[in-house]
Amino acid sequence: MSVSWHSETPPEQIRISAMGWVRVVLRGAVLATLVFGCLALLLLVRLIERPLCGVKRPVTPYITMFVCRNAFRILGMGFSATRAQMREPGIVVANHSSWLDIFALNAKKRIYFVSKSEVAGWPGIGWLARATGTVFIERNRAKASEQKALFAERLKAGHKLLFFPEGTSTDGRRVLPFKTTLFASLFEDDLRDLLYVQPVSVVFHAPKGREPRFYGWWGDMDFGSHLLKVLSAETQGRVVLRYHAPVRVADFANRKALAAHCEEIVREGHDTLAAEGEPLLDG
Repeated sequence: MSVSWHSETPPEQIRISAMGWVRVVLRGAVLATLVFGCLALLLLVRLIERPLCGVKRPVTPYITMFVCRNAFRILGMGFSATRAQMREPGIVVANHSSWLDIFALNAKKRIYFVSKSEVAGWPGIGWLARATGTVFIERNRAKASEQKALFAERLKAGHKLLFFPEGTSTDGRRVLPFKTTLFASLFEDDLRDLLYVQPVSVVFHAPKGREPRFYGWWGDMDFGSHLLKVLSAETQGRVVLRYHAPVRVADFANRKALAAHCEEIVREGHDTLAAEGEPLLDG
């Protein structure tokens, strides 16, 4: 997670009750069994899948989808997705509120995340990211051509790559301006006429009585305390995804025009979905 954006006010401080700790232990144990048990299965399947299929992954993404969908059941969070997921080859872009976005976006669609290279070295998260086929990129101009080639290889293999153009996570109440850097790879001569981009709006509705930022993860918030807060919640909220109509890369003059269009669509969808939630306490 980047720490380049901070909310105007700090997040609420949650004190975990005795029953809250019971929920942490029970939910945490089941969630860990699901995640790491299926990770072991995924690695075993990949031993067969990789030599037979190479970069293509016809089986293992379904294990990832199973884990992510059932993670919300274990947490007690509602999950829903509206409108069609694109069938065309290309990229998916979405707003970024929390580490929970990864579960939400993996739950309904076979996708592969694009992430900064530092994530590969993070304990736990890095292992999961590598195992599920995440594409790691370096913020280094010297690596630009190498990274474009990697993008092309994965896209031509039929993979749907997903990145967060905001470049950081937020408190979930807004959509930040989209950065255009990663959109540039889509305008390569051998890709531009083939690819589409599907914008997706992701909105988390907080548990009843909690402030709207409950699921947001930003600034200098650490993963451990945020995970404990979510696991300990007596009642949970829900997450809603809206898949917007995919657009053809070749229909845009350049990366800036494409990024601006996707930003507008994602923001409009985010605002609509947020307004459809139940009235909650304002933070």
